[in-house]
Amino acid sequence: MKLVSYKTEDKEHLGIFVNGHIYNLNSCHKLIPDDMNAFLAGGEPLMERAKQVNRDILDGKLQPKEEVFYELLAPVPHPTSCRDGYAFRQHVAAARRNRKVDMIAEFDQYPIFYFTNHNAIQGPGEIECMPDHFQKLDFELEVAVVIGKKGRNIKAAEADEYIAGYTIMNDMSARTLQMEEMLLNLGPAKGKDFSTVIGPWLVTPDELEPYKVAAKENHVGNAYNLSMTCKVNGIEVSSGNMADMDWTFAEIIERCAYGVDILPGDVIGSGTVGTGCFLELNGTGLLNNPNYQVQWLQPGDHVEMEITGLGALSNNITKAATDFSILALKK
Repeated sequence: MKLVSYKTEDKEHLGIFVNGHIYNLNSCHKLIPDDMNAFLAGGEPLMERAKQVNRDILDGKLQPKEEVFYELLAPVPHPTSCRDGYAFRQHVAAARRNRKVDMIAEFDQYPIFYFTNHNAIQGPGEIECMPDHFQKLDFELEVAVVIGKKGRNIKAAEADEYIAGYTIMNDMSARTLQMEEMLLNLGPAKGKDFSTVIGPWLVTPDELEPYKVAAKENHVGNAYNLSMTCKVNGIEVSSGNMADMDWTFAEIIERCAYGVDILPGDVIGSGTVGTGCFLELNGTGLLNNPNYQVQWLQPGDHVEMEITGLGALSNNITKAATDFSILALKK
């Protein structure tokens, strides 16, 4: 099942995406609330009602009116929190190699994450950036999960049961801001907090069963063979696979929930897939060729991420009409 959030006449709604059409779930079943947060808070009973609606539409038992004029939002427009992990060893190793530092042993000992700005979640469409963001503006190709029920001190062996669904994530990054503040060993913060993009819909785990593969050796949790690509202005710049995650989402959730509640509506990203950002691609290119032409996102660029089973997430990059700069405020 594919769940969507969308807007009509300035009001947000919860829908279901079936055979290329969006249907309002509350119109199909009055006991299903008309927003994603309330739906996720309702847990398994509401999820089962929505899945029944999905089956009835597919079987022709239900023929609701489809939505025609709408704005597609992030599937969870107002998450309770947003964390981002660091699950792909290939990306970490390449980034460190490009900085001429050794791979860090702690990567293989435990998964890590950072909190980002859950109020800056965006969906498909326009991403407006400030002038400083364009100082090495980057994409990051990731998968994200959304938590579907409250839990604390969850063991990895049971953690997949807490996942309501999967979606594409683009962890937008302003690299100059990021690198500047991380010299002080704190962050990332301003380099990341202006936009995190998820979408186009939330795919329930049952839809990914055909893609399930074994987790990597000595790891616990579900893993999936899902091809991941990113195109900028129609040209493929990144290609990877979700199966390359070293740390599973189950293991990341285990760490997230240690001594603290995770809540329905929490978003947790995988971290960047190998080759999944210009920072890594530029570094590798310059390492192999000093004349390599580096690339960063520019105003007017079109970014499209596609992941098997999760759809395609498309965004247009625009520049805010201002010259205000926090880089210029440095003492």
